[in-house]
Amino acid sequence: MKIILKILVVAGALWAATYLVPGINVSGGTTATTAGTLIAVALIFGIVNAVLKPIIKTIGCAFYVLTLGLFALIVNALLLLLTSWIAEQLDLPFAVTGFWAAFWGAILVGLISWLADLLLGLNDD
Repeated sequence: MKIILKILVVAGALWAATYLVPGINVSGGTTATTAGTLIAVALIFGIVNAVLKPIIKTIGCAFYVLTLGLFALIVNALLLLLTSWIAEQLDLPFAVTGFWAAFWGAILVGLISWLADLLLGLNDD
């Protein structure tokens, strides 16, 4: 159940990013199509983060230490760009145009997800 809630939280954060960050777009014809696209993109984003982020953290450990963790912002932006590219390959109407849109979008998605996780208690074990 937690996984479904996390996917919905990330989908909601992506929806907020499409409205607040220029350069992040979802172009579904109807509300249902848009919601389905955002859920699919949230699922892709979750898989990309689950698979690649630990590898990147291990390989780039020195960069994380040298930049006091700020390198994570760049990694998150690049993972959002990768998610956009995968969505494009799957013909999903979701696009992130440019690094800075991905940068601010990743920050926004991260903050909203973190706050929602706190409010819903999704990280409680």
